[in-house]
Amino acid sequence: MKGILTLLFCLLLTSLSAQEDFLAKQYFNDGEFEKAVVFYEKLVSENPRRTDFVEYLVRCYQQLEAYDKAIAMLQEMVDSGIANPTLYVDLGYTYRLSGQGEAAAPWYQRALEAIESNPNMGYGVGFKFQRYTLLEYALKAYRRAMALNPDLDFNFQIARIYGEQGRVDQMFEAYMALLVKRPATKPNVLRVFESFVEPDAENENNRLLKRVLLTQAQQNPDPLWNELLSWLFVQEGQFGAALNQEKAIYRRAEAAGLDRIFDLGRLADAGGEAEAANEAFEFVAKESGDPSQQLNARLFLIEIAFREGNYDREDALKAYEKLQEEFGYSPGTLQLQVAYAKFLTFEMEQAGKGVRLLKRGLDLPLSAYGEGYLKTHLADLLVYDRKFNEALILYSQVQKRLKNDVMGQEARFKVAQTSFYKGDFDWALTQLKVLRNSTSQLIANDAMQLSLIISDNSLEDSTQTALRKFARADLLIFQQKKTQAREILEEILSQHKGEAIEDEALLRHGMLLAEAGDYSGALLSYRKIIEFYSGGILADDAYFKSAQLYDNYLGEPEKAMENYREIIYRFQDSYYFPEARRRFRILRGDNLN
Repeated sequence: MKGILTLLFCLLLTSLSAQEDFLAKQYFNDGEFEKAVVFYEKLVSENPRRTDFVEYLVRCYQQLEAYDKAIAMLQEMVDSGIANPTLYVDLGYTYRLSGQGEAAAPWYQRALEAIESNPNMGYGVGFKFQRYTLLEYALKAYRRAMALNPDLDFNFQIARIYGEQGRVDQMFEAYMALLVKRPATKPNVLRVFESFVEPDAENENNRLLKRVLLTQAQQNPDPLWNELLSWLFVQEGQFGAALNQEKAIYRRAEAAGLDRIFDLGRLADAGGEAEAANEAFEFVAKESGDPSQQLNARLFLIEIAFREGNYDREDALKAYEKLQEEFGYSPGTLQLQVAYAKFLTFEMEQAGKGVRLLKRGLDLPLSAYGEGYLKTHLADLLVYDRKFNEALILYSQVQKRLKNDVMGQEARFKVAQTSFYKGDFDWALTQLKVLRNSTSQLIANDAMQLSLIISDNSLEDSTQTALRKFARADLLIFQQKKTQAREILEEILSQHKGEAIEDEALLRHGMLLAEAGDYSGALLSYRKIIEFYSGGILADDAYFKSAQLYDNYLGEPEKAMENYREIIYRFQDSYYFPEARRRFRILRGDNLN
């Protein structure tokens, strides 16, 4: 019985201590240091070896400017021999805060000396110096610990300090040392590099990193340095130079596959660098022993050749037919069937042939995803051919079979979009309400935007005349009949001035003009949104798209900055805010480090 009572008493004390710890931290985090200090004084008196309690109490004293109390307590702990060496740093810094700066240095030195007998203290001491922004002392702590025990690695901490000090070249070198010891940290290191390099290859930080990497490659040849150089060239948009690095990796590293070169080709293609993309895909097509990868590369080559004018429609058609003969008709060539069918439909305007081609594929033994992929694209072709009901059946089948997958959610959005095209706005809204909580942010955003278009324009016009015209224009855009779409949008702008649909029509109209290279016309459409709908939900779109035209196509950085500035100061919740702020700062010449 006595033992049980003792146990219960101990548990009660533990519970009370935990509760006091919780309350103390709560008061500290809320900035109520007078209340926090009462609890921490009690906790430290009961647990003098708990360094965390001591540190919090010191911080409370510092905030309350009770420096004498902090010094007395820390000195007592040092004299009793129970002080962790990190408390030497606290003591020195408290002396400095109290105006006794000359008394600080000996305690900092004593903390460093503690590392001599126990290098493992290097992290704790270095971190404490960092907390007080005593960065040179922190560097000494980390370096000394590593010198005494080569198994320790504080290069990450050292690199961060160099970054804070603006010693960018030394920061890069420290990260290189980290990567040599721990290559698995590469993703984290690249995330840091992203905030230091710019698209401009002549940027000083870019040049520093390139120099450090080239030095490493000469001193210690390793595919890692080629990977990092490739990454840097991609940031600069130099895809050809990146490709040279990737080829070097492929030839030198036994385990290297062609996935990196294929992915680089896709990046170059998306970045408008057709020549580099073409070279990458040609390399993959020639070197790959994987039929699927080889097929994907050759499909990209056809697409690029057609888009760049190296193939006319007949050339591209023959190329697709050749691939069909070579690779056959199987579950492993669905990507070929879809690409061929889409070309027949959208470029040759032979939707019937495209539909028949994909319907034939449904007889193949397909997985759930393979079937969903094929049915979704088949439904797209049926929408092009205005066979809406048949398309809706296919989308609904995909949605039901893959309801918990992004493909299923995308199919549901296409149900809503197709219903919108055919004028069934109520059913479209029903589907869109479900999609607002989609796990895909892109689908959720698209669903919200389409939902607002329908609801805003149904309240004002019960006949939904303008909305039906807008839906028809959207369908024509999907069908890639953009001249006809522009004509309908211009009809809306002429016949429905001042109606809720006007800002949406102006935005679509501006986007089509920009795509056609009529930048002044696009800017005029965006300017009308800004002037007449400045409080509407599309104002930030108009400012951002205007800024992008001035920034990327018209070479007028001052006007680009004006538009980015509007987003920064008026639309902090906008999807475009982070990019607008980044571009504004770059154009202003800020150092983003």
